[in-house]
Amino acid sequence: MSAAPDIPATDAGAADGNGMAPRPASVLVAEKLTRRLEGKPRGLRGNHREPDEADAGTGPGGRPSVLVAEKLTRRLEGEVPVTLVEDCDVRIGRGEFVVIRGPSGSGKSSLLYLLGLLDRPSSGRLLLDGEDTSGFDEDRLAELRLAKLGFVFQFHFLLNEFSALDNVMMPMRRLDRLDAEARRARGMQLLGDLGLVGHEHKRPSQLSGGQRQRVAIARALANDPVIVLADEPTGALDTKSSENVRDILRELASVQNRSIIAVTHDVHFASVADRQIEIVDGHIVPAGPAPQRGGGPAQTGVVPAS
Repeated sequence: MSAAPDIPATDAGAADGNGMAPRPASVLVAEKLTRRLEGKPRGLRGNHREPDEADAGTGPGGRPSVLVAEKLTRRLEGEVPVTLVEDCDVRIGRGEFVVIRGPSGSGKSSLLYLLGLLDRPSSGRLLLDGEDTSGFDEDRLAELRLAKLGFVFQFHFLLNEFSALDNVMMPMRRLDRLDAEARRARGMQLLGDLGLVGHEHKRPSQLSGGQRQRVAIARALANDPVIVLADEPTGALDTKSSENVRDILRELASVQNRSIIAVTHDVHFASVADRQIEIVDGHIVPAGPAPQRGGGPAQTGVVPAS
């Protein structure tokens, strides 16, 4: 099995098969993930995650590390090689809300896809919940994505022929840890927790944009992931819906102790994060000796949230 993914993760996008205008890579990656899954909320319930012995060291603020990336580099080979990200070191603590920011084309989404195992690095390594993923084949990476990661994209990528509840249950069916009754119960609970009581059996086309994105968040949470990765999750929403999604993700970190990694251009969204990672031209930019929230030591290469 080839080590290279069938969709390169680039901020600039990739041309479709008929030679038409390029489509954003985030759209292509999300569609790929959706294909694999086929076959203001009333308050998220506490689902506190205790650190396990496999955690790789300590992250910022003394939190156990749930993800450690070392010298991640992604190059697209060709007549003119293109480097998407280079020598990126990232450490994410359990229950930490981290935003990746930078100008368009800087490598934000490329880095997110590497951290989410949607793309393979050309060099470097990534530890997820204590497991070194460097030598894993595509099947094992798919298992890890399904069991330990949840994904939210700018566009919801729900399947319109299925109800909101069916869309949320798809990852559970794929993982096959729960029986049909338990899957349904969990799907109903997640949708209820996200303020969607009464909408469970509606199709995506019958929901508002904000409601569809909340269904997408519920789907991301279906298999109880350790980390939720979000690529411009409020980019297609109005102000009120954006604030709703922002508050949901903040609560997932603070109440449920899940790690959140989000790419955004929204300064208001970024302001609620524990810290911000800035990337320019594929490199993480040192932020200088700024104090961390809670009075901890400064973190090189990150911008503390104000």
